[in-house]
Amino acid sequence: MEKRRVVITGMGAVSPIGNTVEAMWQAAADGVCGIDYIKSFDTSQQKVKVAGELKGFDILDHMDKMAARRTARFTQLALVAARQAAVQGGLEMSVEDPSRCGVNVSSGIGGLSVIEEEHYKGMRRGFDKVSPLFVPMAISNMAAGAIAIEFGFKGSCTCVVTACASASNAIGEAFRQIRDGYADVFLTGGAESCISELGIGGFTSMKALSESEDPKRASIPFDRQRSGFVMGEGAGVLLLESYEHATARGAKILGEIAGYGVTCDAHHMTAPLEDGSGAAACMKMALNDAGVKAEEVGYINAHGTSTPMNDKCETRAVKTAFGEAAYHLCVSSTKSMTGHLLGASGGVEAILTVSALQKQIAPPTIGYQEPDPECDLDVVPNAARTIATDYAMSNSLGFGGHNASILFRRVR
Repeated sequence: MEKRRVVITGMGAVSPIGNTVEAMWQAAADGVCGIDYIKSFDTSQQKVKVAGELKGFDILDHMDKMAARRTARFTQLALVAARQAAVQGGLEMSVEDPSRCGVNVSSGIGGLSVIEEEHYKGMRRGFDKVSPLFVPMAISNMAAGAIAIEFGFKGSCTCVVTACASASNAIGEAFRQIRDGYADVFLTGGAESCISELGIGGFTSMKALSESEDPKRASIPFDRQRSGFVMGEGAGVLLLESYEHATARGAKILGEIAGYGVTCDAHHMTAPLEDGSGAAACMKMALNDAGVKAEEVGYINAHGTSTPMNDKCETRAVKTAFGEAAYHLCVSSTKSMTGHLLGASGGVEAILTVSALQKQIAPPTIGYQEPDPECDLDVVPNAARTIATDYAMSNSLGFGGHNASILFRRVR
């Protein structure tokens, strides 16, 4: 079967640095820090005080009160991002074959806040008194299901759950569905909202989060003083189409997915392979899938979580995958601005990577002060950089050893 080109015709995002793609990109290019003190709950009894929460976002600007009460926050964010992507793409379902339109929108954890609230209610009133909407609100696939219902997409509707690699895996699998002829259109990406007492507490107890009380020195990828990641929330959704389908309807093409790699470390529940070999194999797979040489790639949006292990191991992985070309790359982490959006991170970072290719600008790694000799690549410290490249990669590496890399091509 002939492989088809897969292009991006719409993008939508809500994030700690902007509630539209345009606002988010401008903030990223300007090096704006979206991390601040947590406002959604009282942190006085918890060690972690900061997170990347949304700002100026009211769900009632996007849906009525009854609909909002019946959907978990991660589903709400996914719907808002999907609507933005669909509007930009100008897709008219009245002339589409719904069976050729699919959804793959991930969430690493799903409706955690719903689980917390209903558990509190069950403890007070008895567990037979929890909401009848508890299960459909909490399950991780509901964002994908809600998007399919709203847009009438009747093809494959799935939800990848691979921890912090979820959204990149979702995009990659949607790419394969279109490339291999199983669908013409996909809405794909990820959504997450786990900034809650239990969410923050769980990651704190496993020593994964930064306990810094300075928002500007909490998420500091590749910096020698990094001490853990900062939780973020948001959603990023892309509208993908086959090139033939997009051009036939006169859609504006924003970028192209050139290749996709997916591997597993098969090593540890939470720790990556120290030599970075699993992530390196994933990056090589994406390059080979696209038929692109390492030296043709000019920018990598790194997973770059600000944890001691990830940043060191990812640096090793880039060196292994790219060889000498690794030292000629810009490799920045936008998590320095957004925090870590868990299962949504790959969606938001895919959009930032496509935007970087469009604008020919590499967004910075902000908050960077002290170089780490074990993270010695060009991390674009503190200020955006002009680039000249047709290819950029986005990496996502998740608990369980899940690795995903997507290679994007610039469309002129």
